[in-house]
Amino acid sequence: MSTRHSTYAEHYLQDNEVAERHDKTFFGVREKRDRMAHDLPEWEDLRKAADGIKRHTVTHLAEYLEQFEANAVKNGIHVHWAADSDEYNAIVLDILRSHAVKKVVKSKSMLTEECHLNESLEKNGMEVIETDLGERILQMMHLAPSHIVMPALHVHREQIGDCFREQIPGTSESDDPTYLTHVARLHLRKQFMEAGAGMTGANFGIAATGEVVVCTNEGNADMSTSIPKLHIVSMGIEKLIPDYRSMAVFQRLLARCGTGQETTVYTSHFRGPRPGGEMHIILVDNGRSQILGDADHWQTLKCMRCGACMNTCPVYRRSSGYSYTYFIPGPIGVNLGMLRDKDKYYDNVSACSLCCSCDNVCPVKVDLSTQIYRWRQELDSLGHSDPMKKFMSKRMAFLFNHPGVYTGTLRLAKAVNWMPKCLVNSKLNPWAYGHKMMKFPKNSFHRLWKKKKI
Repeated sequence: MSTRHSTYAEHYLQDNEVAERHDKTFFGVREKRDRMAHDLPEWEDLRKAADGIKRHTVTHLAEYLEQFEANAVKNGIHVHWAADSDEYNAIVLDILRSHAVKKVVKSKSMLTEECHLNESLEKNGMEVIETDLGERILQMMHLAPSHIVMPALHVHREQIGDCFREQIPGTSESDDPTYLTHVARLHLRKQFMEAGAGMTGANFGIAATGEVVVCTNEGNADMSTSIPKLHIVSMGIEKLIPDYRSMAVFQRLLARCGTGQETTVYTSHFRGPRPGGEMHIILVDNGRSQILGDADHWQTLKCMRCGACMNTCPVYRRSSGYSYTYFIPGPIGVNLGMLRDKDKYYDNVSACSLCCSCDNVCPVKVDLSTQIYRWRQELDSLGHSDPMKKFMSKRMAFLFNHPGVYTGTLRLAKAVNWMPKCLVNSKLNPWAYGHKMMKFPKNSFHRLWKKKKI
């Protein structure tokens, strides 16, 4: 039974050159991460510390949320609470309307993607401009992000050049990256100057001080908050950490895991509104409290969205982010999608080889592959198991539980070597799709073992 993910992946893999480039690009980021990790003798101690901090924080979330709110209010920040995406979108719209804002500049935020904020604001007459260069390119191309940290890394410069020439007047025929960056800079400067409000996400919220920390490489978050006088922060409640000592741990891990840098170019702390301005923080639940109560899957709340699990995942690298049906792809996206809607996103559970590489690179030690395995065990009870796989599993169970039948079947296996290729490589043999059928050896492992020839 084909699923949506496998269907989309099959379509993507028709262009082998594109698939190879995508694979090598993201594995290159994984290799940078490895070099950074090997340069720090205390790397595993940092991961252990980050795991412990996150475990503690999410299991004492109510206390830290109250502390964060109290300190943020002391700093002159307006704090709002949103139970779900509809309430969140309504709060943002209300704040913008109360300030007569018509144009908003946004720093990259996966939470706003999760809540479909852009669409909501645009339906209500707002102009929304993404200021992260990758996000802006995708917005102009009417595409969704393909990765949570490097959303447009799959887009080629020729495509970007064509997009700019179509939508930014005066763009020349050059596809030189330096030139295209210059065009984008001038284009975005104009957006910053015209906007009535700036929006950012939050990589971390520090409970002890009531401030938020935003990590970028382009400075777009700083521009979004230093020119418009109205600053709105969108923060999932799981982004809280206790204090600066905790921040020091995560600051050393985030960029090394996400992009292979020692640190992001900009690590900006926002503790209050700019002079003469106004700052709002919207704390969003949108199902996070429910996740916290899930004994098998609560660890997804530890995730700090570095993207390392995607960069190492062989399925993501070969099938791309657009093969996944949830807006966050890769191992963490498989789990988050199932927590969002088991019936809608179950197809992504097949997008995993259970190689456990994601577990090994996760800076906060989320047990990603274990959680995906658990979801697979639930597919039958959810009514989404593959009938062919169920049939094969029952037959294999019979085979392995009857040694005589198994041994006899093994002896007959060599007959496949002489069967016509048209029969062996038919639709009746799923293994033959995408694989070269193996040639069975003259002697099986069991037979060689008995004769002590190995």
